[in-house]
Amino acid sequence: MPRPRTFDEDCAVDAAMRTFWAQGYEATTTQDLCEATGLGRSSIYNTFTSKHELFTRALLRYIETTNAAQLAVLEDERRAPAERLRALLSQIVDGEAANRRNGRSPGCLTVNTTVELAGRDPEATALLERDQQRRTEALRDVIAAGQRDGGIATARDALALARFVNAVIGGIRVAGQGGADRDVLQSIADAALDALIT
Repeated sequence: MPRPRTFDEDCAVDAAMRTFWAQGYEATTTQDLCEATGLGRSSIYNTFTSKHELFTRALLRYIETTNAAQLAVLEDERRAPAERLRALLSQIVDGEAANRRNGRSPGCLTVNTTVELAGRDPEATALLERDQQRRTEALRDVIAAGQRDGGIATARDALALARFVNAVIGGIRVAGQGGADRDVLQSIADAALDALIT
């Protein structure tokens, strides 16, 4: 009779997520995951079947958590659309600044994974593409609403602008990972807002 699990699977996924986020998929060893989760190798493999399966679950957890926070800002109809975009970019800059260690932020697990695995890992690529589409659609809707109410001045296509904002967010994440401080990150966000709002 197998022994019952004596650990919280969600906590293990969260710990693995933080490890993959800090180190990347390929650089993270099974031993790193054992140390992060407090589990032995057999528990990891019996529960998650493979490092890749644990990574996929960790990436999905990150996407769900990040999207929930970002969508809450974008869907807050108490604010004008332009203010929602401003709040979203502030949230990104604040997150990068708050998570700095040794002069650098961890960046974004989805951006890091895109650079490391997109096109080489079909499962991760599919998750990343769905995530990108969901965020782009939410941004497009807010931008289109802002164009209708006059808060967003540019008449460019809302979908193209949503892709631009996504690229800016990715750039902020990479800049933070590269060591850019809060003032630099804020200047990137401000330039993007100027392009949209003024």
